[in-house]
Amino acid sequence: MSRELTPCQLIERSINKKFRKELWTPFMHAIRQYELISPGDRIAVCISGGKDSMLLAKLMQELGRHTTVPFELRFLVMNPGYSEANLNRIVENAALMQVPIEIFESNVFEAANNADDNPCYLCARMRRGFLYSEARRRGCNKIALGHHFNDVIETTVMGMFYGAQLQAMLPKLHSTNFEGMELIRPLYCIHEEDIIAWKNYNHLEFLQCACRFTENAAESLRRNGNSNSKRLETKRLIATLKQTNPDIDKSIFNSIHSCCLDTMVGWKSRGQTYSFLTHYDDARPVKDTEPDLQMNVIPDAED
Repeated sequence: MSRELTPCQLIERSINKKFRKELWTPFMHAIRQYELISPGDRIAVCISGGKDSMLLAKLMQELGRHTTVPFELRFLVMNPGYSEANLNRIVENAALMQVPIEIFESNVFEAANNADDNPCYLCARMRRGFLYSEARRRGCNKIALGHHFNDVIETTVMGMFYGAQLQAMLPKLHSTNFEGMELIRPLYCIHEEDIIAWKNYNHLEFLQCACRFTENAAESLRRNGNSNSKRLETKRLIATLKQTNPDIDKSIFNSIHSCCLDTMVGWKSRGQTYSFLTHYDDARPVKDTEPDLQMNVIPDAED
């Protein structure tokens, strides 16, 4: 008779078996392609209680069990002002998935929700600072966040449409305020729909963003069918475009891996602004490009 598996073992098995192609393979691809983990790293996996960060915790835990690269993990949960019910949900899910979390307190929700302008931006900045600080206090040199493929492409499109800039979300970056610390995004190549499918398959219930501001926005969406969330608006736009071009999300993702600076009128790098005019007369001629919408390609035009 085969041994009955525990709920945690079933969750782990679903990652390694049923969703291996959708979750484990792109996770490992990101780890290797972007060189996210080095020998001797001590990584703080930051858990908000949502589906993304909880999957991240399990993937990192599984990697730690099977890799030949020595590294350590700490699983940090910041309580920014969750309700008792929401905090209990995080604790219960962590116990179910056998993730040894460490909880610390902050007042982020109170400060952000009292802000007059852009509370979500303030919340994100404050959360990041607290996480870096707590990770460093525990001897970590990296923090891991649960941003995924869809976050990457939505951020790119939002930057163009609402920020008037071409700006991507990097798979890793050095902290500007905490010297020696890095941020990594191991879910960089994992699609959100696959995370949702994994969650539903295992009958898991995770938190949404649980602050009062987003709860009000969600209620407005439920009642009126609209929301002032630019990310949700962008998500819907990409979904609409995928109806006629199923690979448009992949095209957006691939575009940030092959930016051609020779065709950029201006760009920024390390705090400096550059113009194509700086080296215009010194550079070799660059062929013009013009989109061919019928062929859905961008051929080199005639000189």
